[in-house]
Amino acid sequence: MKKTFKTVLIMLCALILFTGCSSSAKNAMKTEEKTEESKGKTEIQFWYGLGSVAGETMEEIIKEFNESQDKVKVVGVQQADYDETFQKVQAAIAANEPPAVYIGSNIELRVKDGMLADLTKYMDDRTPIDDYLDVFMKPAMIDGKVYGFPAYGTTQVIYYRKDLLEKAGMDPKEVYSTWENTFKASKEIQDKKIAKWGHLVMYNHENLRDIALSNGGKILSDDGKKVLINSKEWVDSWNFIRQQIFENKTTKIESGGQGWEYWYRTIDNVMNGEAMSYTGSSGDKGDLDFTKIASLPQPGLNGNPARPVAGAHSLLVPEAASEEQKKAAYEWIAYFTSPEVSAKWSEKIGYIPVRKSAKDVDEYKKFIEENPYARVPYEQAMHASPAFIDPTDGKITDALSIAADKVELQNVDAKTALDEAAKTAQAALDEINK
Repeated sequence: MKKTFKTVLIMLCALILFTGCSSSAKNAMKTEEKTEESKGKTEIQFWYGLGSVAGETMEEIIKEFNESQDKVKVVGVQQADYDETFQKVQAAIAANEPPAVYIGSNIELRVKDGMLADLTKYMDDRTPIDDYLDVFMKPAMIDGKVYGFPAYGTTQVIYYRKDLLEKAGMDPKEVYSTWENTFKASKEIQDKKIAKWGHLVMYNHENLRDIALSNGGKILSDDGKKVLINSKEWVDSWNFIRQQIFENKTTKIESGGQGWEYWYRTIDNVMNGEAMSYTGSSGDKGDLDFTKIASLPQPGLNGNPARPVAGAHSLLVPEAASEEQKKAAYEWIAYFTSPEVSAKWSEKIGYIPVRKSAKDVDEYKKFIEENPYARVPYEQAMHASPAFIDPTDGKITDALSIAADKVELQNVDAKTALDEAAKTAQAALDEINK
């Protein structure tokens, strides 16, 4: 696939980013010196933006893969988060030093850019398409070709302190049956001095987006030509949260810091008992103590059904990788997405398994029976909104992120913030629809 002028510009910008990386980032680009045990193996770099327990578990699985066979050695390179991973992959491609595989998303757009390798010819019976959950696998298939495999599915769910609700005499299923009930309970928790804060909405636009979708909102019109992010459904839902932050003061927003720092501060507020609950990733389970914490799906708002987003982070191979690297990358992909490893990853971290057959793994079946909270992400995914693929390559998402900052951090009325975002997003959408 020929690169467009836009793609060339992106790559030139990425090259500037790459050459300006810190010394630690540059060191990460260097291939590790081969040890005696790795001689004869194809050594590849795998880049991922995971932290805490997820990062530690990934290192463990990489080690197990390397010890399980004598063809490939995977060198894991951990980044701060998903955005940094993508930026550095772009930079590495521009510098002609791409990793062999990375965890990313927006597959359709990356295929249009010519960035991803077609993996179809490398596939064998270890990766049967029909055994992957459709909601996670379909975005990786473009024009009948496979450009990636889902590494793990994710959706954002409710985590709450069992002891705090019990002390308040509240039924969790009632508290989290609607967003209205959630924040009514938040106020009662505060009034009874059981916790300083009620429910915490996670910083960034994603929780606000989920609530807007669960208020009947849409991001784009059905024909994909009109941006709808300043509709009444969006404005009402975002103002509902803004009022909880600045007027009712039932919640607060943790923001700032590097990488996932704001995320873990939010979790800490709940784990130390300062807050009743929070909305977080299904992947947070590895960081939570379930003797204290339980989980439920997100609710709807104003009588609307819950429609939070569910999507996958995928294992992707740059087209710029060598043929040897691509073959080796497939070996790692086949291992990581196997039913056994997918089940193990879900059990330890909480992400949704990507293989249907993972539910038949004995250890996982036992785990689900003993830990009902682990079913929640899967249950939510069954009625969730599909992940939004931004046709403007991030401009709509960026506009939403800027609007969320104004609403959550600056107390700007949602209509004002979303009208500005919609104007910017519509201009970007019109540009590509010319």
